[in-house]
Amino acid sequence: MALHFTSEQRLDDGVLERAFTLGGIPGILWTPASAPAPMPLILLGNTPLGLDKMYPRLAARARQAAADGFAAATIELPGSGKRPRWAAAEQARADLRRTLEAGEPVSDEIIDALTIPLVDAAVPEWQSTLDALLSLPEIGGPVGYSGGVISIGVRLAAVEPRIVAAAFFAGSFVPRATFEEARGITIPLHVLLQWDDESNDRRAALDLFDAFGSKEKSLHANMGGHTGVPQSAGDAVAQFFTRHLK
Repeated sequence: MALHFTSEQRLDDGVLERAFTLGGIPGILWTPASAPAPMPLILLGNTPLGLDKMYPRLAARARQAAADGFAAATIELPGSGKRPRWAAAEQARADLRRTLEAGEPVSDEIIDALTIPLVDAAVPEWQSTLDALLSLPEIGGPVGYSGGVISIGVRLAAVEPRIVAAAFFAGSFVPRATFEEARGITIPLHVLLQWDDESNDRRAALDLFDAFGSKEKSLHANMGGHTGVPQSAGDAVAQFFTRHLK
């Protein structure tokens, strides 16, 4: 698949932001105003909320990456944003909402239906995106992954040898299959956990961290809810990638 840039703009700090499509998949690439080429790349994990809603947070992380000399990129997940609706995903989300509103525990069946098809579809798209981005003259690696959905990040890190370090954001439901995949991951890991995250199973997040096979892994827990991540946590992620991508 060929990558086609559809628009570009210079942000106020000089970062070049370019929208692109790759076989119908929308995405955004950010590159520093000045950095030696070819430069390292950080893949920014998106969420089913979609690029439009996530843009402020994604752009802030990308600008931090650019300040550190890295390119950053993200893509729209299957069934999200302006991409075609995905009936199975819509049904799984509806089942999850009904369960949470009823105050009932979320079953493995709902978690699997919500997550596994999304992981199966999204990871090959991320790999195709990585192929296309690394063909650009300004990008040469090494490559890191940062963000959620955590099950997508785990699968991608497990199957993609070009990713040499990952920062995972706990805060989504984790199927049992992801725990098995986590045992095979050996790259350096930085895991961010909001202790009072209303949408996160804290016990599952801790168990997943324990399952990772990496010798170098660190868990960074902060008080507060899902959107209350402190600036210091973002700074720690930036320092992690500076250590491992430069």
